[in-house]
Amino acid sequence: MGLDQIVKIAILGAGESGVGAAILAKQKGHKVFVSDKGLIKDGYKAELAQYGIPFEEGNHDHERILAMDLIIKSPGIPDKAPLLQEIIGKGLPVISEIEFAARYTRSFTIGITGSNGKTTTTNLVYHLLATAGMDVAMGGNVGKSFARIVAERDYPFYVLELSSFQLEGIREYRPDIAMMLNITPDHLDRYDYQLEKYAAAKFNIVKAQQAEDTFLYNADDPNVGGQLEHYPTQAKAVPISFQMTEGTRLKVGGYTFDMSTTPLMGRHNYMNALFAVQVALQVGIAPERIQEGLNTFVNAPHRLEKVATVEGVEYINDSKATNVDSVYYALEAMSRPTVWIVGGQDKGNDYEPLLEFVKAKVKAVVCMGLDNRKIVQCFSGIVENIVETGSAVEAVTTAARLASPGDTVLLSPACASFDLFKNYEDRGNQFKAEVLQLNEK
Repeated sequence: MGLDQIVKIAILGAGESGVGAAILAKQKGHKVFVSDKGLIKDGYKAELAQYGIPFEEGNHDHERILAMDLIIKSPGIPDKAPLLQEIIGKGLPVISEIEFAARYTRSFTIGITGSNGKTTTTNLVYHLLATAGMDVAMGGNVGKSFARIVAERDYPFYVLELSSFQLEGIREYRPDIAMMLNITPDHLDRYDYQLEKYAAAKFNIVKAQQAEDTFLYNADDPNVGGQLEHYPTQAKAVPISFQMTEGTRLKVGGYTFDMSTTPLMGRHNYMNALFAVQVALQVGIAPERIQEGLNTFVNAPHRLEKVATVEGVEYINDSKATNVDSVYYALEAMSRPTVWIVGGQDKGNDYEPLLEFVKAKVKAVVCMGLDNRKIVQCFSGIVENIVETGSAVEAVTTAARLASPGDTVLLSPACASFDLFKNYEDRGNQFKAEVLQLNEK
């Protein structure tokens, strides 16, 4: 459907993605209606009212929605939802906010997806471009929605973090540079517990790319590099591999970059940096400016974030590590005896890939969750000290007691946070607050 004419658009969901799409649609002269089955946050309601956009909350008016020309769905709404099935059954087009926003810009976009490392890589790419003086915006699954940014101001360059949920609704969006960092089991409840369906959603990022576009992919990941033949693309495919590293050095495009001078920890962050450096070189940034950008980068909170050193013990907040794969890389990065805080709402975790690192590096396990049975069972006999706690206060106090000068206390939960906390940010913030309290005791 062409969007150069006035169309009636229903937007399902009134979070950042939905409200951003609504503002852009209104700005472009479309007739817009926003519907959210839950309650809409006051700030978003105020914005919708400010722009004169009608909305409903706590309900979906099926008749009104089905009378629209186009449906834009927020990422959190799966296609299997009854309303979506009704919409699809009627033949109405359904797209994502990312797809909608892309139709109103011709700027250079860099799309980044993967199971782990998306936010770090997105922030790093943005930082390398911005510190080199490029006029660039960052959004998507981090910060502002793509649609909101386009509505506010059309930038020459966009760096977009893209989740599998956002990519489900891609039809024509073609990033100039697409990245596939990795694919590991995550959100499988959305995809009928089939990794193939999850991967297919991720690979939508290359669906519309053309010969002049670039696809950077993790050649070491069998779920990425080993599956390319199933997801053909016209884009130039460029492999990224740990073979491009030599100790703390990255070898990219004939240049060498030193990671020992950067704040990024862990082998997985070297892979994230390889992707980011490749992009920076491709858009024309000088190698010396790239190195400067690497040296000055500050990662988003809750990702191997150094909190403080108290009585010789280093405390690291990795609350964003909500799956086993993320914890694998966190433990790999530890160079000192580690007291590991783990636990929360289990997502069907298999902890076996962690056993080697746990045996070699973990001196004590502090469980932080309502149900720790699986963790206790898995690591009993491997780690002598396993203590169960039910709050951030208790977990930090216990970890401090078990740690000695020269040790690290690592919060890397491998689980969702919703049993004890609002979200992983809340979990990480409570951990940091308690660590800082140790200095005052």
